[in-house]
Amino acid sequence: MQKKKSFMLLFAIIMVMATVLSACGGNNNGNTGTNAGASNTPSESNGNEQPAANDGKADTSEEVVLKMLLVGGKPIDYDVVFGELNKKLKEKINATVEAEFLDWSDWTQKYPLKFAANEDFDIAYTANWAFYNDQALKGGFLELTEELLSANMPLTWKAMPEVAWNQAKVNGKLFMVPNNNPEVTDKAVLIREDLRKKHNLEPVNSPETFANYVKTIAANEKGINAYNAKAADGWKWHELDQILLEQQNEWNLVDYNIPLAYKLTDEKGQVFNVYDTPEFKQLLAYYKDLADNNAWSKNVVSNKNDVWQDMKAGKTASYAHNLGTLAMNLAELRREQPEVELAIADLTPDKKKIAAISTQNGMAIHATSKNAERSLMLIDLLQNDKEIHDLFMNGIAGNHYEAVGDDKFNATAGTPNFTGFSNWGANSPLNRKDASYPAEADAIANAWQEKIHNFALETFVFNDANVKNEVANVGNVMLRYAIPLEYGLIKDIDKGHADLIEQLKAAGIEKLQQELQTQIDAFLANQ
Repeated sequence: MQKKKSFMLLFAIIMVMATVLSACGGNNNGNTGTNAGASNTPSESNGNEQPAANDGKADTSEEVVLKMLLVGGKPIDYDVVFGELNKKLKEKINATVEAEFLDWSDWTQKYPLKFAANEDFDIAYTANWAFYNDQALKGGFLELTEELLSANMPLTWKAMPEVAWNQAKVNGKLFMVPNNNPEVTDKAVLIREDLRKKHNLEPVNSPETFANYVKTIAANEKGINAYNAKAADGWKWHELDQILLEQQNEWNLVDYNIPLAYKLTDEKGQVFNVYDTPEFKQLLAYYKDLADNNAWSKNVVSNKNDVWQDMKAGKTASYAHNLGTLAMNLAELRREQPEVELAIADLTPDKKKIAAISTQNGMAIHATSKNAERSLMLIDLLQNDKEIHDLFMNGIAGNHYEAVGDDKFNATAGTPNFTGFSNWGANSPLNRKDASYPAEADAIANAWQEKIHNFALETFVFNDANVKNEVANVGNVMLRYAIPLEYGLIKDIDKGHADLIEQLKAAGIEKLQQELQTQIDAFLANQ
């Protein structure tokens, strides 16, 4: 976001001083905040102070109920946690919040319908993978001006790096309060380290050593799927694709709904169809070899089981996910089954890494909300007020977690009763880390931070308004032809590959590629 004018700077500084809050923590990027000379970190709160968010900025004399749309299953202890949360919110901004949860199995269908029907809600979780760009362009979200943000979100206005605001803009306008917790989102693999050692295999740290591992397990460990994955609703790239195609080749897929990418090192951003590359054809042979050696079930494309639960039950020997999830899995099993040894395998340790842009998670205001100011006050507290943040992210201390200092926690028996939904929209430097978070996961994350590659197209967002039919048609082809091919379930992979390319052309991939390239060229020309 552009630097504020002098009077706005003075105004924001006065508001920050009025909170009598001190700065704490820091961000991982070292970016300067939108307030010149201000700390780039959120302010601490003792939980009893009245935030400056409602100090003369909007009339909070009337209590309001804010309706929030979240993604994921409703937590078992939703009522008890939100009951406590609402007591605090009533004190701080004279508001309470009611959340509606869209289950993982059908959120992709229900989410856009909520906007199309103009249902009554105020706040929605959104992300670059969860309809942010789509709803911003359709008018589903309220535009967030500097005036709105600085007046109603003083803590966020002070804490958020300028680059995060800029990354969240669509066509130069802002529609999201992004999360303030930069991370690398590369995928890794969780393996049964005890089985690797049992069969005297070399460490798993490359595509080749991973193939050797899963083929050995498949041949020698009966009743165990060497690798497993869950068939996600409408998901067109499985995690191994992201590791072995995108990460391994240092490509960036522009949009996971279409098979178009560019090389990270290509300053011109020349787009190509990843399915029509030698690298993809080589990967198909790799996948076919694994499938022929029973590395995964023939039913993997329709598997609805929770893969992590299968792994805990000894039915699966490896699966891929983001580093944070794998680390939490590893910590969980060390607590519950210390006799089972797991390890996190980074298959692309020497490759360039992409830092997730700020829109990886965030919150937006429904365009028709009657409580926009109070909604922004709420999001301000969710991200930056320690007491509110802890409740929303972790539940009730002593029940759903045990606090360890100011920034860590221990899981409890009640932890599973408040988890599994998109509270990540409030991610910030106040996030607590599991005290049992594995040191090896931290080591991988630190190594990845050193390999982050920044490039001109980091903040580019594809506008598919002119090619929506082609996007839908190409997506259908990916689901029908690409996924079975990538799991090696097509007997003749050469014919299967040729059929995929032919079907993509019929679906309009060339028009889609041309439109994308035109937008990228225009974006780079304006840099």
